[in-house]
Amino acid sequence: MEESVTTSVPGHLKTVLVEQRGPVLKVRLNSPETGNTLSADLLDELLSVLAPLNDRPETRVVVLSGEGDDFCLGADREEFAASLGTDPTGAELRAIMDRARRVCEALDTANAITVARLHGRVVGAGLALAVFCDLRVGADTCRFRLPEVALGVAPAWGGVLPRLLNEAGAAAVRELILTCAPFDAARARRMSLLHKVVPADELDAAVEAWTGPLLRRPPGALPLAKHLLGAYSRGGRLADGGLLDAHLLSATAAAAAGAAARGGTSG
Repeated sequence: MEESVTTSVPGHLKTVLVEQRGPVLKVRLNSPETGNTLSADLLDELLSVLAPLNDRPETRVVVLSGEGDDFCLGADREEFAASLGTDPTGAELRAIMDRARRVCEALDTANAITVARLHGRVVGAGLALAVFCDLRVGADTCRFRLPEVALGVAPAWGGVLPRLLNEAGAAAVRELILTCAPFDAARARRMSLLHKVVPADELDAAVEAWTGPLLRRPPGALPLAKHLLGAYSRGGRLADGGLLDAHLLSATAAAAAGAAARGGTSG
């Protein structure tokens, strides 16, 4: 058995736990007191781990999970509000959203195969993060939601919309975004947002069931297959507005904040 080594390289990580076990890198969101909401600090630490992946060919599989009761409760709304309070132009918020896009791009373009291990609640930006992983397994108790419209912001975190449409289909995604209705793991599986649904205590075994065969494949074959699949899925889209998402989200967040200040409603 290969020795498990926990590392905080690069730098001293506080909101992300990293464990390297041979060719498998385990990355765990580690802000359970906030529900692993994706703050600027957490995004920075995720980016510091994920961006260099293609310079580390020894890492062939990345497993993304969350500490605590929930995988991720989405973007940090308090940070959004504080950011707009100090910078009403939205420039600071756009910078945070650009980091979100770069994190998702790092997952999408990594040569390593990325696996999302989901439990508890998976909300908004948390679902976006998971959708950019190549393979996704969820506990049968998982609950999902895309609440952006109810909050008055664009469903634009990390450039996720094209990816969601490609993975789950336009009709299903349209309903989830417009109604903001919660849905369970069984429905997520039917829409291919999950590839497997298992009892919570079998999540690790389900990840291992993928990892073993992945590591037996020739090292060059998996990245090639992954990037070919990505190229063909993107080739079917006439346009990808992901680069505009930071502007869309910051603009709608600013408008929602203004409406709330004037006594408007959201929920």
